[in-house]
Amino acid sequence: MHRPANVDNDRQLAEILEALSVISSHIPLYWPMHPRILARTGKGAIPLSGQIHIVEPLGYFDFLCLQASSAMVLTDSGGIQEETTVLGVPCLTLRDKTERPATIEYGTNRLAGTRKETILEAWNQSLAHPRKGQIPPLWDGKATLRCHAVLRKFPLCQSAVELQTQ
Repeated sequence: MHRPANVDNDRQLAEILEALSVISSHIPLYWPMHPRILARTGKGAIPLSGQIHIVEPLGYFDFLCLQASSAMVLTDSGGIQEETTVLGVPCLTLRDKTERPATIEYGTNRLAGTRKETILEAWNQSLAHPRKGQIPPLWDGKATLRCHAVLRKFPLCQSAVELQTQ
């Protein structure tokens, strides 16, 4: 979690942490804490369940490895929603809306909201009705090739594209 709406709002953060505390009584939670929230929890202002394992922030590849080996990821990050989709790992997004609707449409992600009640409802739905998600069309790692082909069709871009490929 790193979004100001989740991290800087004491009441909203308390709701999320209460839900995480309940979830952590069923499955271990490992939380590589973003510096934004680490600064707040480090001051003892936010009580955390002993079942939530705080991990120092991770580098990109270590974080991808952690996601790939997870049973589920809970996040408020749009980028992480996309990464879990590609990795085939179920995701609960701790927000009321997302700018990554394809992750929901193709079944890899569920919006959980930010209240304890809605997060636990999404958690229970994930357990009761797991989805077999899929990678959305065109998420095949070939976007550069498609862009290159389109740009070559325009005379002004054609010379620039040819220079780039030399």
